Amino acid sequence: MKFIFNLPHMLRLKATMQPWEAEVTGSDQTRMAKRADELGYDMIAVPEHFAIPREHVELSGPHYLQSTVAQAYLAGATTRIRLNSCITVLPLQHPLVLAKSLATADWMSSGRMNVTFGVGWLQREFELLGVPFHERGRIADEYLAAIIELWTSENPRFEGRYVAFDDIAVEPKPIQKPHLPVWIGGDADGALRRAARYATGWWSFLTPPEQLADRIEFIKSQPEYDGRPFDVVHGMATRRVGEGHAVRDDPDARSGMSAQEIVDRLCWLGEQGVTVSAVPLPAVSGVDEYLDYAQWVIEEIKPRVP
Repeated sequence: MKFIFNLPHMLRLKATMQPWEAEVTGSDQTRMAKRADELGYDMIAVPEHFAIPREHVELSGPHYLQSTVAQAYLAGATTRIRLNSCITVLPLQHPLVLAKSLATADWMSSGRMNVTFGVGWLQREFELLGVPFHERGRIADEYLAAIIELWTSENPRFEGRYVAFDDIAVEPKPIQKPHLPVWIGGDADGALRRAARYATGWWSFLTPPEQLADRIEFIKSQPEYDGRPFDVVHGMATRRVGEGHAVRDDPDARSGMSAQEIVDRLCWLGEQGVTVSAVPLPAVSGVDEYLDYAQWVIEEIKPRVP
């Protein structure tokens, strides 16, 4: 099992956030990322939204980073930990610009970038950026194919409904080959088919843990899936967040679980096919106390989880 380090104040979800997290600064985050790197965490992942409609602020909060910018910054502050997004809202960003941004970050970080693409769910956000919300799945498929072309071809060429290019040179290419790992976030059949076609990982959000094995089998049964190695992400606190960021109560996602309870839950998730997870933030008072807990997770939990 690979472990994600939950970096506080990446967002302010009512379902998961503790009051002290709102005071965490960028400088604090830098220090925490460095410590997570030293401790041996496998990944930091960055959420993304561009604008939150006022009616969603109570549950979703107003605070989100642009994922690629934050990933690149955190890569510069660390030496070995991988940087991912959860998620990058693909249809809202032109594929030429996004491909260039991610390839730049991968090149400058010596190949430590991942990206998790999703189609988005906030219709007002799409309206603000002039992107047709009900076409977002088709846009995402086309943009993703275009991005892979830009990353892998010396003479990239693409002709689609939403984007087209030819007779161009685009460098740097990603350090990782054939390109940096692409994961897909989301739970609908369309997202899982997209994962089967393009990705090496799936980030589940609303899928009940008891259904993960069936959904993984759905991905691997698609004709586009070629048997490539495939990661599955399910954070332990995921079940505290419902659709539209609603607050949910789940005894298997609470903070303050004992070491044995955490180990048992992570091992059970591993049996369902999960390869990447995260332990919920406990009830602590601030950055230093949280870092002590993060060290405890690596020393006491990680060695006991296959």
